[in-house]
Amino acid sequence: MGGIFGVASKSNCVSDLFFGTDYHSHLGTRRGGMAVYGKESGFNRAIHNIQNAPFRTKFERDVQELEGTLGIGCISDTEPQPLLVQSHLGSFAITTVGKINNMDELVKRSFANGCTHFLEMSGGDINATEMVASLINQKSSLIEGIRYAQDVIEGSMTMLVMTPEGIYAARDRLGRTPLILGKKEDAICASFENFAYFNLGYHDYKELGPSEIVFFTPDGVETVSPAKNEMKICSFLWVYYGYPTSSYEGINVEQMRYNCGDMLAKRDNVSADIVAGVPDSGTAHAIGYANRSGIPFARPFIKYTPTWPRSFMPAHQRQREQIAHMKLIPVRELIKDKSMVLIDDSIVRGTQLGQTTQFLYESGAKEVHIRPACPPLLYGCKYLNFSRSKSEMDLITRRVIQKREGTVTEAILEDYANPDSHNYHEMLDEIGKQLNFTSLRYHRLDDMVASIGLEPCKVCTYCFDGKE
Repeated sequence: MGGIFGVASKSNCVSDLFFGTDYHSHLGTRRGGMAVYGKESGFNRAIHNIQNAPFRTKFERDVQELEGTLGIGCISDTEPQPLLVQSHLGSFAITTVGKINNMDELVKRSFANGCTHFLEMSGGDINATEMVASLINQKSSLIEGIRYAQDVIEGSMTMLVMTPEGIYAARDRLGRTPLILGKKEDAICASFENFAYFNLGYHDYKELGPSEIVFFTPDGVETVSPAKNEMKICSFLWVYYGYPTSSYEGINVEQMRYNCGDMLAKRDNVSADIVAGVPDSGTAHAIGYANRSGIPFARPFIKYTPTWPRSFMPAHQRQREQIAHMKLIPVRELIKDKSMVLIDDSIVRGTQLGQTTQFLYESGAKEVHIRPACPPLLYGCKYLNFSRSKSEMDLITRRVIQKREGTVTEAILEDYANPDSHNYHEMLDEIGKQLNFTSLRYHRLDDMVASIGLEPCKVCTYCFDGKE
């Protein structure tokens, strides 16, 4: 996915920009970038590949060389950014987070409206951020252009656009991703993750609503396009993506995960010796489950964090699987002869969790009861690229359904998404057999949404039920 951070300060903003951007490193491991503007030096930027080294180490020298009172930065799991743009609207820098599903249509639209070529190619594809810049430049003002991009992009796109005068911050049309403003005495910032600015001295100032566009300088914030009412914020932000100290729509990630585990335990009657979470995103769910069930919480394996990134990030599945295996180190004294409830954030392909379960059996576990913290994933995400799956058949649920049904229709998928249906329970039995679980019970969709606490109509659950 990715994360973005921007600063407008009365003094040099580079240190705040550096640390604020670095705090988004859990959201991507491919590219990092910073762009700054100073009255004396103009626009400058630095972009580095961060696949083999953290953002912090790659940009330490740039922090010494860059200078400016305005800055935007990003951690990207896709294209290089921020981009510097010169157009009839003037000079600006832009960084984005999101996904474009109608790229071919937008390319044709851009060519028809006078765009002659695209320069930035990522893996042979047009850079999504350059496409957003092209759409903005098709209008007569930056505000009009940002609104236009929000309207015509199918998917989601949240952005920061930096001009010599200040920074535009725009949340995507349906608010699928967050964008929050922080404020301190001499500066204002915009951040995907609100925890990213607390240690820099900022406090929460304003959370943008869906489609909202603001313009901010060190002296204040102006809403230049108001928020809309309809919202579909990604439920997976709380289940998996979000850092525990973050809050979206006023709801803290760690607290939601406690709620989630609590509701999982309420519907469960399994007998076990310990409850454990797959580090890191399963841990808080497991604490909530343990507190409710009375089964002791334990850490039967420890994640080796100094060198291993999040396992879903590498481009190749085999590499992801190897990293997932290498970074979990068993505490055999807590595993041997134990019956355990193991909570993970989700099951996507099933490969890693199947290997983890086998790893527990080999370490002496007697039983391994799996309790994912979200419902079965039946659809690939169309909005945030949370999985690198190229096909929905990469999902273990879809492979099981395909084998059982042959021809798969939306009506069939709707039935398999129903936790009270016969097909749902048959699917779970088959997944459990394939991955060698002692038992398998997913979080129900209604319980997961209740764990978040927002109105169901405001939460995107597409990957679970196909409803947009």
